[in-house]
Formats: sequence, structure tokens, C-alpha cells
Amino acid sequence: MDIILLGPPGAGKGTQAHRLEAEHDMRQLSTGDMLRAAVKAGTPVGQKAKAIMDRGDLVPDEVVSELIDAELTAMGSGTGAIFDGYPRTVAQARSLDEILAKHGRKLDHVIELEVDVEALVERITGRYTCAKCGAGYHDRFQKPKVDGVCDVCGSTEFKRRPDDNEETVRNRMKIYREDTAPILPLYDERGIVNRIDGMASIEEVTEAIDAVLT
Repeated sequence: MDIILLGPPGAGKGTQAHRLEAEHDMRQLSTGDMLRAAVKAGTPVGQKAKAIMDRGDLVPDEVVSELIDAELTAMGSGTGAIFDGYPRTVAQARSLDEILAKHGRKLDHVIELEVDVEALVERITGRYTCAKCGAGYHDRFQKPKVDGVCDVCGSTEFKRRPDDNEETVRNRMKIYREDTAPILPLYDERGIVNRIDGMASIEEVTEAIDAVLT
């Protein structure tokens, strides 16, 4: 089964993708992660991408398509794909159709995790981690049992991501809307778009996704 998982940063795509990988024999295909891995491994497509990125240029669609094609070949037909961060344009969506058809595959579902902007801003801007062990916390939803002390390792030092601020979050949301707006009608026409409340609990979102896939 091959799906696209949509949602702005902070919607919980990563968490749900990891659960799908564990429970449904699927693999998350994030184009950013794949590009970095290919460059590090020095594969032919990785070398091509590195040369482009070293010039400061955006990696073109055809190179990303090569990357996905190679990944699907390596995966084999028994493992489902979770596309994350791709496609972002109608041209990429058409290209993905062609790549999947080449491998005897097709998109089964497009799952969008819908979010409330104000709640998402609160969710993201309030999160922080232990500087020592990386345990995650939140100003409102997940405070340490003892104020200022990590539950896991006892450290009293914490840190926040510099981009977890309101301006950045709202800009990410704007970019997401601009990216996904063109492709959703394409998949709506096929009747394969499923919209799920991304603001529900992690367990509830997982259950809703499982209901779509089964």
C-alpha cells in the first residue's frame, strides 16, 4: 500500500509515519532525508544532487524522481511507501504517478492531518527538550514532574529549537497551504483523499489512519 501523508510541520506526520512503519510494513520516504543519505553514500544520483546543491541551486524534479525510483527498486514490492514532503506540485504529482506505474504500484490513499493554526502555534512554541538526554517537554501539555528537573536524567538544563517561534510557525503554515493547494484537487478527483483531525491525541490519530488503511 502506497500513501501520501500531508500536514504542516508540527501536525504529527513523523510520529504517525514511524507507527505505520512498525505496524504495516511500510517505509517513510522523505525526499530531504533520501537526498542527504544519497549524497553521503555517494550514489550516482547523490553525486548529481551534491553538485547541484553545492552550486546553491534547488534540486530539480527529475533528480528527485530518480531518487524515488531508486528507493522503490531497493524496497521491493512487498513494502508500502509513505511519501512525506513529496509531491508538492502538480508536476511532481504527475511524475509520481509515472514512477509508481513503472513499478506496478499506485497511490492508495492521501491522508491529510488537518490542524487548527492557533492550537498548532501553541503546540510548537511551547515545546522544549532536555539539553542532556533529549527528553521532550511542553510548557502546558507535558511539564516535568519536578519543575526544572528532567524526569529521565535529572538534568536541570533545557533547550528550545530557535525556529520554534510564532512567526516561523505561521510562515511554515502559509508555505504548506501554498504547496498543497494545487495537488489536493487532483487527488480529490480520484476520491482518495482522507482528512483526519491532526489535533486529536496521537492514539486517536493512529486509530483514524488505521481505519482508512484497513
